[in-house]
Amino acid sequence: MKIVFIGAIEFSRSILKKLVAMKADIAGVVTRDHSDLNADFSDLSDICKQYNIPCRYAADINSKENIEWIKGLNPDILFNFGSSQVLKDEILNIAPMGVVGYHPAKLPENRGRHPIIWALVLGLKKTASTFFFMNKGVDSGDILDQVEVDILYEDDAKMLYEKLNATALRQVENFLPKLQNNDFKTIPQDQSKAGYWEKRSSGDGQIYFEMDSNAIYNLTRGLTRPYVGAHVLYKGREVKVWKAKEVKSGFEDCKPGIVLKSDENNIIVKCHDNAVAFEDHEFEELPKEKEYLL
Repeated sequence: MKIVFIGAIEFSRSILKKLVAMKADIAGVVTRDHSDLNADFSDLSDICKQYNIPCRYAADINSKENIEWIKGLNPDILFNFGSSQVLKDEILNIAPMGVVGYHPAKLPENRGRHPIIWALVLGLKKTASTFFFMNKGVDSGDILDQVEVDILYEDDAKMLYEKLNATALRQVENFLPKLQNNDFKTIPQDQSKAGYWEKRSSGDGQIYFEMDSNAIYNLTRGLTRPYVGAHVLYKGREVKVWKAKEVKSGFEDCKPGIVLKSDENNIIVKCHDNAVAFEDHEFEELPKEKEYLL
């Protein structure tokens, strides 16, 4: 089974290395030499060079030249794990077995953008690692392999990313031999249960202190590294907050946004119900106690 592999993020790197270790027949790799979109961008050309795998940089995966290059490799199947580009019909139809994609969330309920961020921001207790056959729709194809993943209170974006990555590697061990032997089974998605997460904007990352402490905690852990970070407004500029903790304020009669404590270790701010302590942040000038943050 000849595979053409498409990807350009850290997740792509770990899966490609797993396929190499399993001695999969990788006919070629399509990656990128840079990305302005992916915080977890990874150029896969070094792996290709190490293992003598044909490699091509593709700023536009759907260009005529790239499509012809993939066709020339005569793949049986395409693996698209982390390209961040929509594949047009011509690519979806190149390989007789189709294109396997990946979505780090439970399908069909949680389709769409930023699945790791949304799962944490919404305070979900579970998500899933899902491999599926791609079609014209958005994350709507038949499921090849899906495993639920628990989300613990202390998990942040990096931790959940690593959990999903580890789960996906185990899934590859399970389904690759089935694909190679053509004895795999798929599960059609129940389209009536489909839900879609939208693309987040920079304004969605602002902390409002009218929110309760758990909502602020979830927003912060969902947007922390490797993502863009949550932020507060202080003296007219955005200040990144990378880690927050829920605390009991003892100041129930104070207005949300007032700084209850400020030192080099943390900044404690009153919110709707309790308070939050910012333990990792980018304040160049610490706000003073009794000041207000927006």
